[in-house]
Amino acid sequence: MTTIELVKLNNLQLAGKLVSDELMLGIQHSRRTGVGTEFEQFRHYVPGDDPKRIDYKRLAQTGQYYVRESSTESNQHVRLLLDLSGSMNYQEAGVARLQYAKILLASLAYLANRQSDQISLYGLQNETVQPLVMAGRQSFQKIIATLETAKASGPWNNADTRFPEFSRKQSELLILVSDFLQVDAEWLNLIRSIAGPSQSRPGREIVIFQLLGDEEVEFNLSGFYRFQDMETGREMELQADSIRANVRQGMTDYLTMLDKELQLPHVRLFRARLSDPVALVLREFLL
Repeated sequence: MTTIELVKLNNLQLAGKLVSDELMLGIQHSRRTGVGTEFEQFRHYVPGDDPKRIDYKRLAQTGQYYVRESSTESNQHVRLLLDLSGSMNYQEAGVARLQYAKILLASLAYLANRQSDQISLYGLQNETVQPLVMAGRQSFQKIIATLETAKASGPWNNADTRFPEFSRKQSELLILVSDFLQVDAEWLNLIRSIAGPSQSRPGREIVIFQLLGDEEVEFNLSGFYRFQDMETGREMELQADSIRANVRQGMTDYLTMLDKELQLPHVRLFRARLSDPVALVLREFLL
C-alpha cells in the first residue's frame, strides 16, 4: 500500500500490521535479522527428526518431506525513539513526517512483538528524551495507543540531551526516527553519547531512520513563497528561484557530512523520502 493510503486508514495498528504482512511476503524464508520477526523456514527431513514436525501441506505440494524450523525466541530489547520536535509536522502530498514516522514505528513494534522482543518507546520533546512506554506486559498495545495521540511541537537544540542508561546484560537495539535536522550538532552529540566506545557497548546497535521530503532535498519550487520555521514559528518571504542553488547545495553538504560523521561502530543510517513506501524502507533495513 502507498503511504497516503496507510495514512487515510486512520488506524495505526492496522497500518502497522498491513506493512508488516507486506514485508513478510518478500522475505518469508529469511533468518532473523535486526528487529526481525520469527520467520519460519523449511528444510528437508532427515532421519532423527520428529515426524510431528513434517509439514504435510508442503509434502502435498512438492512430493518431498520438509520440516518446519524457526529461529529461537529473542531476548532483545528494542527501544523506539520518536522525534517530537515541531519540524516533524512538515508535510508533502498529504503525508506529514510525523504520520510517516508513526506508521514506521508501529510496523517495527508489530514485528518486534511477534518476535517476543521487549519493546519500549521514548519521545524527544522539550529538549529531553522522555520515557513514554516502558517494556513490560501489554507494551505493544500501549505503544500503539501512545503513538496514536503523540503530537510534535517546539524546538530542540539542546546539545546536552542524554538517553537513559542501557542494560549491560542483554542485546539492545535503539531505533530513532527523525528528520535529523539540527541547529548545531545536537543530534550528532546524542548519537555519539549513546554509541560511546565500541568496547564499552557490547550488544548495542543504533539504527537511524532519517525522513525527508522530496522538496526538502530537491527544492524545485518556483515563485515567491512564505517559508515558516516549524519549530520557532519564524516566517520570511523569499523568491524560491533565487535561493534554489544554495538550498540544494546546503542540503547536499549536510547529508554528506552526516554520512561521514555517522560512520561509527554499530550505527546504521537509513534515509527515506516521504514518498517512499514504508514496507520498502523496512525491507532495506531488515535485509
